[in-house]
This record gives sequence, structure tokens and C-alpha cells, in this order.
Amino acid sequence: MAKKCMMYREIRRQNPIQVRNRCRLCGRPRGYIRRFGLCRICFRDLALKGQIPGVVKSSW
Repeated sequence: MAKKCMMYREIRRQNPIQVRNRCRLCGRPRGYIRRFGLCRICFRDLALKGQIPGVVKSSW
């Protein structure tokens, strides 16, 4: 509930410079990966499940 409130507060801000990027799934503002629109935690979960096309686990 608190995260949704913070997301709506971001939308209502007057100055567009103050808008923070947030994860589309959980609303987390930190650890955001711009290319995918997800936070690092959600990105890792989806990548390990194979739900993000083109992303594979690295091994060397």
C-alpha cells in the first residue's frame, strides 16, 4: 500500500526533473535497470525463470 501511494505521489509532482524511475512490478526506486524498466531483484527473478527474451545467465 505504501509503495502504491509513493508511485501516485510521483505522478502528481509539478517538476518533471524530480520524477524517479521505479520498477514496473514492485515500485522499487533503487537498483533500477532502465533498459528493462525493472529493479535488480525483479530482473534477476524473471531472468532466471527465462521470461526476459535475450537474457541468459553468464558462465565462463
